Amino acid sequence: MFKFVVLLALVASALSASLSPAVDPEWEGFIVGGSTASAGQFPHQVSLRSSANAHFCGGFVINNRWVGSAAHCTIGRTVANTVSVVGTNHRTSGGIAHSTSRIVNHPSYSSATLANDISMVMTASTIAFTSLVQPITLGSATVGGGVSSTASGWGQTSHPGTAATNLQFLTKPTLTNADCRSRHSAANAARVFDNTICTFLRSGAGMCMGDSGGPLIAGGTVIGAVSWGIACAQGFPDVFARISSHRTWMINQM
Repeated sequence: MFKFVVLLALVASALSASLSPAVDPEWEGFIVGGSTASAGQFPHQVSLRSSANAHFCGGFVINNRWVGSAAHCTIGRTVANTVSVVGTNHRTSGGIAHSTSRIVNHPSYSSATLANDISMVMTASTIAFTSLVQPITLGSATVGGGVSSTASGWGQTSHPGTAATNLQFLTKPTLTNADCRSRHSAANAARVFDNTICTFLRSGAGMCMGDSGGPLIAGGTVIGAVSWGIACAQGFPDVFARISSHRTWMINQM
């Protein structure tokens, strides 16, 4: 579901993404070892697609005009080739498609380290809320380790493999940043910044190509946006942009 060091660089080939990792091979977004979501289970989920309807990243509904995602998903993209699809669990059909009027990438985003990997997409039309489409609150609390959290997306369900047709989700505990760093190589540990948050369940369960930018939720709020990981579900923590650290910047863009 997520994008990772093949991670972050993953949305690239199969789904037309961007970024090439600096160190170990990572992915940028899919869920391995997850379950299929039911209709309306994640009404905040967004599929970011090209104008040709090709899914390239995930996102989440913030309000009736704004979607949150990862900067590595949207950097270099044009508004004409970015569409936000809401209200569907299917990667290629259903839902309502909203064209884009504006893309805002975090000004301190680094493609080399994936620091500040957060972005905002403004839709050209108002997002109508229904039982299948709802906004999610931006988490304001600093989340520590041991918190049950859920990630969702259409990324690959195995590596190598193909993107999921139906929305997948995986529930796993958060880690403290210190614990997260200790589980990564020194090079990758240096990219676990204070404004990131990590999760880990077990080897064989985690994010992978195609889910980058998608939401990590806990307690009814979004606490992370899928950023990077080591391809895929091989026993290393997944890393997300920490929403509480970027919340003020995100609100100021709206």
